[in-house]
Formats: sequence, C-alpha cells, structure tokens
Amino acid sequence: MALTLLLDLDDTLLNTNLDSFVPAYFQALATELTPHIAPEKMFRALISGMRQMSESEDFSLTLEAVFNADFFPRLNIPREKLEPAIEKFYDHIFPSLSNLTSQRPAAKPFIEWAFAKGYRIAIATDPLLPRKATYHRLRWAGFEPEQFELVSTFDHFHFSKTHPAYFAEVLGRMGWPDGPVLMVGNDMQRDILPAQMLGLATYHVDGESASRSGPDAGAGGKLQNLRPWLESTNLASLTPSFKSVDSVLGILSATPAALNGLSQGIDSFAWTHEPTPHDWSLTELICHMRDTEREIHHMQIRLFKEQGEPFIPRPDTGVWASQRDYLHENGVAALKEFNDARRETLALLNKFDRDDWNHKARHAIFGPTNFLEVIGFIADHDRMHIQQAWSTLKKI
Repeated sequence: MALTLLLDLDDTLLNTNLDSFVPAYFQALATELTPHIAPEKMFRALISGMRQMSESEDFSLTLEAVFNADFFPRLNIPREKLEPAIEKFYDHIFPSLSNLTSQRPAAKPFIEWAFAKGYRIAIATDPLLPRKATYHRLRWAGFEPEQFELVSTFDHFHFSKTHPAYFAEVLGRMGWPDGPVLMVGNDMQRDILPAQMLGLATYHVDGESASRSGPDAGAGGKLQNLRPWLESTNLASLTPSFKSVDSVLGILSATPAALNGLSQGIDSFAWTHEPTPHDWSLTELICHMRDTEREIHHMQIRLFKEQGEPFIPRPDTGVWASQRDYLHENGVAALKEFNDARRETLALLNKFDRDDWNHKARHAIFGPTNFLEVIGFIADHDRMHIQQAWSTLKKI
C-alpha cells in the first residue's frame, strides 16, 4: 500500500521564520485596513479570532466561521463592508511578504521523488489562514496547490493542529487511506505530539535525531535526510495504531467534520448517487451512521455507566437502509442530525474517567472486551463508512 505523507509547510517546506513573518503579516493587514479600523483595535480582534480558532473543538463550524463570529463583532463593522479590503489585501499586498521567506533547497527534490514513488501527499499546514494566503505560501515554496491531494485551510477545516482530531480530519478527507502514514513537521507542539497522540508515525524536521527503533520514539533530522530515512525504513512500521483513548476520541470528533467537509457544496445528485446497485448513496450512509449512533452507540455507552460488567448487544443495522427507505431522506438534514447525535456521544464519553476505559464487558460478537475496545469499534465503524463516502463521491 502507498505511503500517505502529511507535510507541514512553514519551516518544513518553506523557510518562513514565523517569529518575523507573523508580525509583518499582521502589520501589513492593519495598514491596509486603517481607513476602516484603528490598528490597535484590529490587532486585538485578530489575536482573539486566532485564539478562538486554535481552541475550537466544534466539528460543525469551519475555522473561518469561528473566526468571523469573533472578529467582526469585535470590530463592530459588518463583514460585507470590510471583505473587499481584505480580499484586496490577500490578492495584492500579502504576496509582497514573500521576501520574508525563502525556498528550502531540499523540498522540491523530495516532493518530486515522493510523487514518483506514488505516495499520496497532503499539505498539513495549520488551517488558520484563508485559502489565498496558504496558496501564496505554497507557491513561494516552489509548488502549485493543485499538485497535492489536499491542502488544509480555514474555510473547510474544523480543528487547528493542536488537536489530534485535525490529523484525523485530514485522513478522513483523504478517504481514510489504509497503510502507512507519516506526519512531517518542524513544530513539536503543533506537528509532532498531536499527530503521535492520534497514533501516527512522525518525522521531526530539524529536531534532535531520535531513536530509529520504531515510530513510537519518533524520527528526526534534516529535510534532505528524509528520503534516505524512508528508503531505509520498513514502511509497514509506519502503519498507524488507533488503540489509545486519545486516538479514538480524535477520530470520533473528526468524523462529522470530515463528512461536513466532503459534502460541502455537493448537489442533489451526489447525495443520492449509488455507484452500483449494491452500494449505498451518501444519504444512505449518513442515515445509517445517524441511526446507529442514536440507537446502538448511545445504548452501549449507557450500559457501561449503569452496569458492572455489561453484555454489549450488536443488532444487525444493515437492513435499516431498505426498511427505513433512507434513499428518500434529506441528506443535509440527516448529516445535521448525525452531528447532533455525535455531539451527544462525546458528551456521554466526557463523563467517564480515564480509568473507566478499562471497564470490562462481554460483546455479542467479539466476546470478552472492555470500554476502550467497544468505543474503538465505533471509531473503526466511522473510518469504514468515511472510506465508502469518499469512494462514492470520487466515482461521480
């Protein structure tokens, strides 16, 4: 199976020096908006909006929506009045900041080699900026955005990189690829540790070289050393493990976000298209996930709360699609209802202490088990159906 590479941008593929770049970026934006708003007020609103995005855990809101809900009310200026000036800034002023960055000589040869190997590549940059800004920075690095399978930006992502759910959302948007995955980045707090919490192997660019004994220890080195490291590594050792509490919770949070992103802007045909008579449409898949969440998963979680060592039933839900005529439901409404049901799931799970995840049970299908494994089955169910949803949409 092909390796999936998640690549950070700033100070990984592009020399940016964020400590210098970010103040210059903010100052240039403040100058452009001075006819509309005092710089001090703009700075306060901008910093607050960035903080709200970094902290957001709401999978139903894009980071752009989170930012706008905080930023414009603080300025007391309608969004539609300020947007022309903001768009002008990103079209004409932001590109001039390229002189504060420089290309990394090792980046382009590595990307060309990785594509030649058939690797799938996503640009996993922190999605705190508009698409135009991110695309400009990719071009400064010597690349075109269209080269990559996915580029995360704030208009279609729901978590910042401080959350393991961000990395699960990236993989969900790529159809939850099977096989090895490697996150490559320079920032320990925003690239390496959260990815490891999800269960991904990592390569710390320009960090201290770590043990090469396995992905759990992490790997590190210069960007130019990444290719020889991969060539000498058994790629199977980079296969993710989603068996921890943090990884399971990350996947559960990211699933509605990934579905929200995958379905953004699709038409009625895409909602109801069945690739073959044996395949479910996107609407049927989401209705199945919604009802399984409400009627099965919630029941299973409550059994653990109410009983000492519960028996966990697993009814056959595969017949519901035809019995309940899912195809003729409203897919958009069903997705909102799944979002609501998953929000309730996470609220139920938050009532459990970490020790409770060892709570023993007996599963109707899998026999002796515990709470972590049962909730892990939910995450596996999520990944399987996102794979199906992604595949269905790709066939349209």
